[in-house]
Amino acid sequence: MSTNAKAPFRADHVGSLLRPDKLQQARMQRQRKNIAAERLREIEDESIREVVKLQEDAGLEGITDGELRRDYWHLDFLTEIGGVVFEEGHNPLKWHRQDGIQLEWVPPEVKVKARITRPHPIQLKDFEFLKSATGKTAKVCIPSPSMMIVQGGERVIDFKVYPDRDQFFTDLSRAYAQEVADLARAGCRYLQLDDTFLAFLCDDKIGAAMGRSNEDTRAMARLSARLINDAIRDRPKDMAVCIHLCRGNYQSSWLSSGGYDPIAEILLGEIDVDGYFLEYDDERSGGFAPLRFLPKGKKVVLGLVSSKFVKLEPVDALKRRIDEAAEVVPLEQLAISPQCGFSSTAEGNVISVEGERKKLELCVAVARDVWGGVVN
Repeated sequence: MSTNAKAPFRADHVGSLLRPDKLQQARMQRQRKNIAAERLREIEDESIREVVKLQEDAGLEGITDGELRRDYWHLDFLTEIGGVVFEEGHNPLKWHRQDGIQLEWVPPEVKVKARITRPHPIQLKDFEFLKSATGKTAKVCIPSPSMMIVQGGERVIDFKVYPDRDQFFTDLSRAYAQEVADLARAGCRYLQLDDTFLAFLCDDKIGAAMGRSNEDTRAMARLSARLINDAIRDRPKDMAVCIHLCRGNYQSSWLSSGGYDPIAEILLGEIDVDGYFLEYDDERSGGFAPLRFLPKGKKVVLGLVSSKFVKLEPVDALKRRIDEAAEVVPLEQLAISPQCGFSSTAEGNVISVEGERKKLELCVAVARDVWGGVVN
């Protein structure tokens, strides 16, 4: 585990940011072949410089590109892996919003049709641009390797290609390790793995629907730990790697619930990352007791500020929640962030850019109050 890296920071954020209108329009024009790919890239670059400035002005130390080059937080990355293809989804999911509105969305699926390879770097060029656009710490967010199996379990794998599932997992981790190595050589020192797979394991209703036992849950969590650990094992000692657990984030709606209790010991004790971005914005995430498994030297970034609605959380309420968590783990091992990104898909959450900015500024203000004026 990295011991020298500063990240995660006292005030941090999960990664995705709202897409500007000009970028949305340019992407539509590109889909219709009305502009060249090079012109779309120029507009993406302009938009990323703007969200970099937004983050810096808010006082953040870890700066992302807002995932502005993606349509989906995970699929754009996963389908660049050799052997993986997009397919039309067939599993309608019911999403829930705080205002009671329910959304039904059938997300695309990934399928493994050939041996897993990494024919080219995936995030390298995007990271190099981000690094050139900020003097702060450039943070790269990619889907966790667990995301390859979250939508359909092992059904995503063609067993004619992989009769031995262990070989599939080995190849997948190797592809990720190659990506991590290239990013490290380019100077990346802050990497985040985004994971709904582990969060879904916390939901008893989802487990019951799948016929999953407690032992199944532990086995799946350990499989995820294996994939992640193998992927990041050879990273430089000064590269901080964090994992973010998400219960779904689509146009301000969510998919699953459940506290971290079923997986906490494996999540915090067996996955060799430096920090954990954990959702704690409402009762769906349970209490802080599972944090007792957090080892010394690691941090938990408490996702206390919701990215799903515009209303700002009261500062005193956020400080009380941090105090509650500090009864379980030392305060120096805690930090604060929004519970998720603001735009996990290109559509974005039901919040304005101004609302997004205020949420980020709120995290910074609380961090400065709680940790003595510093956010790093």
